[in-house]
Amino acid sequence: MTREEVRKITNEFLVDEIEIDAEKINDNARLREDLGIDSLDFVDIVVIVESHFGFKIKPEDMKDVHTLSQFYDFIANKIQ
Repeated sequence: MTREEVRKITNEFLVDEIEIDAEKINDNARLREDLGIDSLDFVDIVVIVESHFGFKIKPEDMKDVHTLSQFYDFIANKIQ
């Protein structure tokens, strides 16, 4: 799966399941500050990522992930 495919799938579930405004989604968007993702949303995102991409996320894996671009890269690196 390419990074672009990861980006497309991730953006779709952020809009459809986490209910983030599609206009706010861009590579430089910060997860907490710009998209308003809180700890409850993060739990949902972990479940969705695990079901869509087939790997587990540990909280410590995400400590340096602050933007959507970093999140796409994190997922792409895990599934390769």
